[in-house]
Amino acid sequence: MLALVNTGVGRVFEHRFILYRKTFRASIFSSFLTPVLFLAAMGLGIGGYVDRGGANAALGGVPYIAFLAPGLLVSSAMQTAAFEATFPIMAGLVWSRIYHAMYATPITPRQIALGNILWFGARLLLISTVFTGVIVAFGAAISPLIVLTIPVAALTGLAFATPIAAFSATQRTPDRFAAIFRFGITPLFLFSGTFYPVESLPAIVQPLAWITPLYHGVVLARGLSLGTIGSPQLPPELALLHLAVLIAFTAVGTWATIKTVSAKLVRG
Repeated sequence: MLALVNTGVGRVFEHRFILYRKTFRASIFSSFLTPVLFLAAMGLGIGGYVDRGGANAALGGVPYIAFLAPGLLVSSAMQTAAFEATFPIMAGLVWSRIYHAMYATPITPRQIALGNILWFGARLLLISTVFTGVIVAFGAAISPLIVLTIPVAALTGLAFATPIAAFSATQRTPDRFAAIFRFGITPLFLFSGTFYPVESLPAIVQPLAWITPLYHGVVLARGLSLGTIGSPQLPPELALLHLAVLIAFTAVGTWATIKTVSAKLVRG
């Protein structure tokens, strides 16, 4: 750990951590309380009607809150990742130009990109761990494998954060960020299987879910939380495919972030 701190990547991570330590109170509601309120309102409130009406047969026979909770966990990671990869990246590259100051030291553009990605991962692990604890407290965890939903949620968040950070590094103003949230993050939150099975969508729309990281993260986290991995509902090879998609999105996004951040810093 000390060796990492003394590298350029560690210095960039330390910078992001210090900023977060000063401002974390402003993010408590959006990062922690909002998902909990969603879980209580949708899982316990609407979920009670779903369970009493017998509609949970379409959910594999589990209580609605158990079906919903892992989806909300992964969706929360996606939303946090999208925010972390937009405005803070632009702040460092355009507004405060702190990354240009770092570039004037022995810290390289690659280390600046990787330090930010390391911060994304740490932040996502934090909120995923807290949210998983809330799920357990609500009695919505069926399998002890729910502990593995923490890295799955973090990986799903990285699958969004890395390509979005690559895009953010190419922008001079935040004007296009609204479109990312309005036409990307929000529709995915609603239509990627978080609240109901994707199979209930029109057949022509269902294949679209496969090209988005959120669907893969939700299915994988739900399989772990419900203990259905290895069953006909989620065979091991299908679970590995979902995992591979998330890794691929993260790997490509990481490469793109390094390229765009480097280009931005070199241009000045």
